[in-house]
Amino acid sequence: MSGYFGSLLTAMITPFTADGEVNYEKAAELAVYLADNGADGVVVAGTTGEASTLTDEEKIKLFSAVSSALKGKAKVLAGTGTNSTADTVYLTKAAEECGVDGIMVVAPYYNKPSQEGLYQHFATVAAVTKLPVMLYNVPSRTVVNMTAETTLRLAQISNIVAIKEASGNLEQISGICAESPSGFDLYSGDDCATLPILSLGGCGVVSVASHLKGKEIKKMMDVFNSGDVALAARMHHSLLPLFKAIFVATNPVPIKTAMNILGHDAGPVRLPLVELTDEQREELIKALPQ
Repeated sequence: MSGYFGSLLTAMITPFTADGEVNYEKAAELAVYLADNGADGVVVAGTTGEASTLTDEEKIKLFSAVSSALKGKAKVLAGTGTNSTADTVYLTKAAEECGVDGIMVVAPYYNKPSQEGLYQHFATVAAVTKLPVMLYNVPSRTVVNMTAETTLRLAQISNIVAIKEASGNLEQISGICAESPSGFDLYSGDDCATLPILSLGGCGVVSVASHLKGKEIKKMMDVFNSGDVALAARMHHSLLPLFKAIFVATNPVPIKTAMNILGHDAGPVRLPLVELTDEQREELIKALPQ
């Protein structure tokens, strides 16, 4: 079943100009393109949007640009999470003023908070907004895993409505799906894991690959939800080479490269990220839609 924000959310890249400035016009165009190609919503300034090298001012301008472009056509989730609770609160308040539909808050990175610290961080942020909140657990980026117990504790807060789970821990994900209250949704944070997570009770995916295959990913989920598990599995298998290729290097370098190859004028990545090697680029090209 579809979740609060729909079933397919695209973790949107942030287009840059040739000299590395945010291209707000292209960001608005891309958001509309994604909505036209299967996305129920977009996440702006998340990991795939190079949030860690965007300034607060750039993020706020992006939230406004994308919200204005979509005008209710698809949900806009603002990536407001940082490793500072105070800064996350500031960005969350600013995002609400920009007219977004929800916020996504990543677990604080680098600080390595305890489970109680994670709980207090998310609870503090949720308390300053009327917007629905999606938690984001991605231990490979943050160096801390939010346990099922902490997630379920946070799920009791009325405006915390979902989690993007990218831990890769299916036992943990199963526990959240089994014990979460009605109205709390779990989204896969990894394209490769979407179908397995749907089978455990997840409602959808926050996807990178949907930049390229949004309609196909949406159809795979719809087919699974209709009960044709075998066909959904075949569709998953056909998408798997692409899912793997767009992570041939650190996200979002491959997906941004792919969008440039396909004519979307996404621009470069910002340092400390660098462009693909020739070998990585060739591997990516082999998996791109023809």
